Amino acid sequence: MYTSHEDIGYDFEDDPKDKKTLKPHPNIDGGWAWMMVLSSFFVHILIMGSQMALGVLNVEWLEEFHQSRGLTAWVSSLSMGITLIVGPFIGLFINTCGCRQTAIIGGLVNSLGWVLSAYAANVHYLFITFGVAAGLGSGMAYLPAVVMVGRYFQKRRALAQGLSTTGTGFGTFLMTVLLKYLCAEYGWRNAMLIQGAVSLNLCVCGALMRPLSPGRNPNDPGEKDLRVLPAHSTESVKSAGQQGRTEEKDGGPGNEETLGDLQAQECPDRAGHRKNMWALRILKTVSWLTMRVRKGFEDWYSGYFGTASLFTNRMFVAFIFWALFAYSSFVIPFIHLPEIVNLYNLSEQNDIFPLTSIIAIVHIFGKVILGVIADLPCISVWNVFLLANFTLVLSIFILPLMHTYAGLAVICALIGFSSGYFSLMPVVTEDLVGIEHLANAYGIIICANGISALLGPPFAGWIYDITQKYDFSFYICGLLYMIGILFLLIQPCIRIIEQSRRKYMDGAHV
Repeated sequence: MYTSHEDIGYDFEDDPKDKKTLKPHPNIDGGWAWMMVLSSFFVHILIMGSQMALGVLNVEWLEEFHQSRGLTAWVSSLSMGITLIVGPFIGLFINTCGCRQTAIIGGLVNSLGWVLSAYAANVHYLFITFGVAAGLGSGMAYLPAVVMVGRYFQKRRALAQGLSTTGTGFGTFLMTVLLKYLCAEYGWRNAMLIQGAVSLNLCVCGALMRPLSPGRNPNDPGEKDLRVLPAHSTESVKSAGQQGRTEEKDGGPGNEETLGDLQAQECPDRAGHRKNMWALRILKTVSWLTMRVRKGFEDWYSGYFGTASLFTNRMFVAFIFWALFAYSSFVIPFIHLPEIVNLYNLSEQNDIFPLTSIIAIVHIFGKVILGVIADLPCISVWNVFLLANFTLVLSIFILPLMHTYAGLAVICALIGFSSGYFSLMPVVTEDLVGIEHLANAYGIIICANGISALLGPPFAGWIYDITQKYDFSFYICGLLYMIGILFLLIQPCIRIIEQSRRKYMDGAHV
């Protein structure tokens, strides 16, 4: 599961003035809003589920291209990392084109990446077609799914985001089984062609993302749409007025020939006027698009690059440092566990019930249970968050010591459950920066997660190429992860020391 946007709705298209008009809308927290949850649920299945099942294809690529594990792992990590890293930049497309168009284009690009990857002649070809193209398409389709859920829900936003993001766990389980079956029956190339066709369903999910128009009062004459009038209505009114005045002045029926001559003279004028009207419409359309692109770029730029004040918060900087190492510890097992199972000669047992599926299924329950525990009034969210992190680190350290399927299954279950802390990340981020900076701060956090997902699997493969073991890669990643957690713990202590020192200095001056 990607932590990038799973439990928070970004309001890239929202304006403070627009939020007031969205509240009375009948689809808020009901109606079509639940179709947004369904659409987002399937997006999580198709994107996050398939990415977490890439370990199956990683084994096939190793056998096909005979490249090092570090180099081959770059294919999967590029796809995962780019999906997260481009998240803030996809906001520019959302501000300009809207969520529906962005998601549909993303579905097409993602499907194209899968199909082109089926014709790969080497690993470097996969870097472009699958890592970059499919990853970019995934980011374009994934972010609008989270945005739309956030826009359609206010009171039940946490529930809606929680339900939609469970698609990650279900998708990991389903896509792992599907890719293993397709690779066994048709080969990995045909499996990618079929998966590319399946990914076209992202366009269907995007089509369901109906824009949420603000509610209007039909009885208010100030809100009526004047565009219902025909384009030539002004000319018709003028012509009717001229004819009416002519009839009144000349006495009516005796001047039919004069009226006919006037209408014949006006025909060329009307044709020229219509051409001018079409040209005016084109100019208005171009002007509107220019203004929309400019406004979208300004909102995007101010939202992500105008947040320098966030970096003055040392606790938030420590949180970014933690995010740089935390996510790789979750991604590495998904990519390298299928090969680890082969090295331990546990393929038959893993085929019956894959270890990655155990992580995915338990991960669903972990998100729900940890979220419920954190909501209890007598329990601190930070305590739950840190305890889950310590459990995940401990699991990463123990994983290399297990060489039986039962032992690996237990550790994978612990990894899946403890990684449920991802559902608490928006709450923790809000505690650090406040609600007004939550979206911008979370965008920075997901970029750090993307870098972690991008570098973690290749690093583990590189360590294996040197030592011929995956043990050291887990130990090193776990150690870096532990340093990130300790860095989080040290910051409150430093803050307390500084506050005490400041109070002492103020007392000394008095």
